[in-house]
Amino acid sequence: MAETFEMSGVSVNFGGLVALSDVSLSVAAGQVLGVIGPNGAGKTTLFNVACGFVRPDTGTLTWRGEELRKLRPHQLAGLGIARSLQELGLFDRMTVLDNVLVGADRHATTGFWPALLGLPRRAKDERALRDRAMAALEEFDIADVAARYPASLPYPVRKRVALARALVGEPDLLLLDEPASGLSSAEMAEIGELVRGLTDRMSVMLVEHHMDLVMSVCDDIVVLDFGKVIARGAPAEIQADPAVQAAYLGEDVVTGADSR
Repeated sequence: MAETFEMSGVSVNFGGLVALSDVSLSVAAGQVLGVIGPNGAGKTTLFNVACGFVRPDTGTLTWRGEELRKLRPHQLAGLGIARSLQELGLFDRMTVLDNVLVGADRHATTGFWPALLGLPRRAKDERALRDRAMAALEEFDIADVAARYPASLPYPVRKRVALARALVGEPDLLLLDEPASGLSSAEMAEIGELVRGLTDRMSVMLVEHHMDLVMSVCDDIVVLDFGKVIARGAPAEIQADPAVQAAYLGEDVVTGADSR
């Protein structure tokens, strides 16, 4: 299976604190890769490196065989990579539809932001983007809230809006930061089904604390502890790994509704 995204020998230090130490992983085409670990294991730092928020002190990132030098978040969409953050990052003064249109900007000929500022855009281009955005909302079963504002919606619905915005650009790789946070067990299962359904068109890397979701949707799992990879493999292998069990000993691993 061809690799699409790779980290090789990545280390990150914040002052005297080692956040990541010689971390390597790869995401294959059509694969869901999970990254798990106890609190403080380095999961957030790893996600921020993948998104370009944090530049590693050592190591390389590779996308489709090409090294990504000095990666920055604004470059992701052009590379065919999308991200959905735990904080969601929705624009409260824009409708749900317009929030999703932001994610479709890579398909525009004139760009979404010029249109938002009142600059002319071809009507055909506008219709095509809105159709694309509505299709994404329909996929997540939230087309009925297209005209509403995010702040008026329950958190689980806002999370679906954020995912629709990430997917409307039709990325080849989707980076998910704790997609199950704030969801009930039933809502988490629904998100899991949606994520699994994406693998016929993209790869997914998710950083997650909810073991139920990770074990049900991931093809492979990488386990971090104190910034180092201590295990990698299929879900069954990870569950049976003594090093993983020891790392989680005493850790409150979330397996149901979040305490958010």
